Amino acid sequence: MCFLIIMSSVNGKTLAIVSVVILLAVGFILFNPFNSNSNSSNNMSDRQIAVIETNFGTIVIQLFPDVAPGHVENFVKLAQDGFYDGTTFHRVIPGFMIQGGDPNSKDDDRSNDGQGGPGYTIKAEFSDKPHKRGILSMARAQDPNSAGSQFFIVVADSNFLDGQYTVFGEVIEGMEVADKIVNVEKDGNDNPREKVTMKVTIRS
Repeated sequence: MCFLIIMSSVNGKTLAIVSVVILLAVGFILFNPFNSNSNSSNNMSDRQIAVIETNFGTIVIQLFPDVAPGHVENFVKLAQDGFYDGTTFHRVIPGFMIQGGDPNSKDDDRSNDGQGGPGYTIKAEFSDKPHKRGILSMARAQDPNSAGSQFFIVVADSNFLDGQYTVFGEVIEGMEVADKIVNVEKDGNDNPREKVTMKVTIRS
């Protein structure tokens, strides 16, 4: 298989991140409530928070229900159902991202890591939210409406993804853990040689 940037597959469909550059509106960046320190401190308790516990440490993510309500609802439900528990970050690309959320990664067969999902897909919710360092976004196949459970966290600004993948959260604690994970020893398929397992819980 030929990997462009991110590649996995669900039922034979390639999950890829395609390089597309779009311009960001300056006004959106300036007035984005999630970048506002005052709003951040006042409204944190009103937002859903995802906690990803790994064998390398804990990553805390602020979810964006007002940016991608369907994706947040899907992620929260999967997490509360225990879907993500025992899955791994099965793809790591230094200087770019860590990807996980595939139920196939729970077993010892590495050959099918990246090919699984929840058995359904959800509709894309693209926005002007930029893929800056720490952003949580959804992996998908070539069909924009083919996301399911696999997600990725970018460890460096990746604005070429903007408007093509659904942003639905951002790391607020533990970015150093993502930095550790992205630099672990990996095989030829970018799969860490030492399993990076996770347990995902939701708190409000």
